[in-house]
Formats: sequence, C-alpha cells, structure tokens
Amino acid sequence: MAIGDNYNDLEMLEFAGNPVVMANGAPDLVEMAQEPAGKLAATNDQDGVALAIESVLAGASLEGMVE
Repeated sequence: MAIGDNYNDLEMLEFAGNPVVMANGAPDLVEMAQEPAGKLAATNDQDGVALAIESVLAGASLEGMVE
C-alpha cells in the first residue's frame, strides 16, 4: 500500500500493489484515482490516511470513504 498526494508520489503509486490518492491531492492524481481501478481516500482534514489504513486492515474497500 502506498498513499500519495502529489506528483513526486506518482512512481511510488504506480509501483504499489494498493495505491491510494488523497482527495486533496494534485488534480491529475485525484482524477487518476477516480478511475475504476483507482482508490481515493478522504482529505487530510478528514483523517484520510488513518481511514485508508483502517480500511485495508479491516479488509474493506475504500469505496465511499470520500464525502
């Protein structure tokens, strides 16, 4: 799992088996994460990293995490 929010994270996200983009990230990354295979976490202010990690540990999907 890799969580990113900016262009410098792109290579890491492409390499990761479970890439997650923060909703308040760079617009191109957010758009990429909204595609069917992508995962979009809530913003930093909405505890997006914690929610994404908890979701993965619980075996749940990230769908519906972004309000």
